[in-house]
Amino acid sequence: MERMEFVIKDPDGIHARPAGVLVKRMQAFPCDILIEKGDKEADGKKLFALMKMAVKKGDTITITARGDQAAEAIAAAALVFEETGL
Repeated sequence: MERMEFVIKDPDGIHARPAGVLVKRMQAFPCDILIEKGDKEADGKKLFALMKMAVKKGDTITITARGDQAAEAIAAAALVFEETGL
């Protein structure tokens, strides 16, 4: 299991474009990916589940990956956050 926390920096929070990039990238990995914000959880491979969380600027989310290629999935998520400015 791998886990990483991210603080959202984008003024619009996690909106459709970067959410789509993140989900698409996570779908490439065979492991289970969970995104958490407070008491809310979403499957990291489902766009609408992530959008429903309504993540805003300043919120902290935790991404957890379990299974094959978990470390690679977390590294890919970190890269998405860097690339998109989330």
